[in-house]
Amino acid sequence: MLLIPAIDLKDGHCVRLKQGDMDDATIFSEDPAAMARHWIEQGARRLHLVDLNGAFAGKPKNAAAIKSILREVGDEIPVQLGGGLRDLDTIERCLDDGISYVIIGTAAVKNPGFLHDACGAFPGHVIVGLDARDGKVAVDGWSKLTGHDVIDLARKFEDYGVEAIIYTDIGRDGMLSGVNVEATVKLAQALTIPVIASGGIGCLEDIRALCAVQDEGITGAITGRAIYEGKLDFLQAQAEADRLTQG
Repeated sequence: MLLIPAIDLKDGHCVRLKQGDMDDATIFSEDPAAMARHWIEQGARRLHLVDLNGAFAGKPKNAAAIKSILREVGDEIPVQLGGGLRDLDTIERCLDDGISYVIIGTAAVKNPGFLHDACGAFPGHVIVGLDARDGKVAVDGWSKLTGHDVIDLARKFEDYGVEAIIYTDIGRDGMLSGVNVEATVKLAQALTIPVIASGGIGCLEDIRALCAVQDEGITGAITGRAIYEGKLDFLQAQAEADRLTQG
């Protein structure tokens, strides 16, 4: 089980939002590259970057901060990036800069043809982020609920050739209220590609709960607020996950 620290970027700073609210941001670091180094030193084996301004603007807005992180990380571990990736040229530029995986969210739901093209152009590098509440997919920074069933949509994207699905229960993200394990397992059981859990991880018990269902196809978990506020010790959590899933 791979624990993946989230570095959410807003105006060049490392922040966390509560339930996707851009007006409810807590700044955790003015130096995203130093934060990336910190998580590597704590044992991170992948990083999850989100360009929050880019997600709302529809095009990357934190390029300088992202490049500083990539310079710091080098070839040590893979870095995945989401937020504002709406065309093939932008994706190509990100991959050329050193991003390992691009995450397509709202654009995948609104423009599946674009996602299909991206999977064809960049096989093995495209992850879809599906945010849902009560089994229905949300888009546009969680501001709009669609009628799409999350499992139906994920199966369709699996057929396109996406590498993995990041599943976020938007009722729990940034709230430290625990992962929606049941919904995450239900999705993973319906797919053959890996599912990465996101949203609500608050303590070591949440990690243990996910490790217990890893065999269903849940290969990783993204964690943010809990590791920044000290509710979850990342080094300890990854060690516990390794102990539970490698034995």
